[in-house]
Amino acid sequence: MSIDFRVIDQHIAHLTINRPERLNALDVEHDRALAAAWKRFNEDANLKVAVLTGSGERAFCTGADILDYLAHRRSMAEQALDDATVSFGGLTADQDVVKPTIAAIDGFCVAGGLELALACDIRIATRNARFALPEVRWGILPGGGGTQRLGKIAGLGVAMRMILTGDEIRADEALNCGLITDLVEPHELEGTALAIARRIVRNGPLAVVAARRALLASFGLPMKQGLKMEAELQRDLLLTHDAAEGVAAFAARRPPEFKGR
Repeated sequence: MSIDFRVIDQHIAHLTINRPERLNALDVEHDRALAAAWKRFNEDANLKVAVLTGSGERAFCTGADILDYLAHRRSMAEQALDDATVSFGGLTADQDVVKPTIAAIDGFCVAGGLELALACDIRIATRNARFALPEVRWGILPGGGGTQRLGKIAGLGVAMRMILTGDEIRADEALNCGLITDLVEPHELEGTALAIARRIVRNGPLAVVAARRALLASFGLPMKQGLKMEAELQRDLLLTHDAAEGVAAFAARRPPEFKGR
């Protein structure tokens, strides 16, 4: 029972929620362990992209371990802390992680598990995947970013139906509404996730981080401000070694050797 952290190809962090006997639900201990894993990824300059998955074939993650975690959250609510924002698993608050993340989903991806997936940049899933935000059935709402992210990703109508009813949707429905980008067979899941991760790793790391930042900001900024931010990020990139190397490599028809500077 753990949060497993592996480094693949020197630059890819592979995080696995390893509680299959609890459908990979997070109690307080594992929530903190997952947050520590994301912190390790975020702070290691050699790691460029992360893949998050769950152990076993039944679930990606079913969210908070209700008997343990919700009691912890109730205690926090009773303390009436000024900042009520919670980062579930160290990923769902704003800008917890500043590098690309991929969710590789098999089985149940529900409640906080879906919120973890929504906080990732790319979501791929198997045909066995099932998605839901059932919190209203327990008298609460999706409090790990579900109400803020699902509508932006899958559309307001889909989000309203899923959140207000608590109903589950299948993997093909998730693909149709843009909740996931790739639908694969179970044996293809890890290979597909790593192929996407390796493609990202080959690109300029400064450009990837900047482009991700600009794209995420586009959901909250007016067009004028978003374009200004994009232009500023582009200006900074043009002054880097990597930008010069990218142009030189393209002209010489060779792979670029990015340095991250």
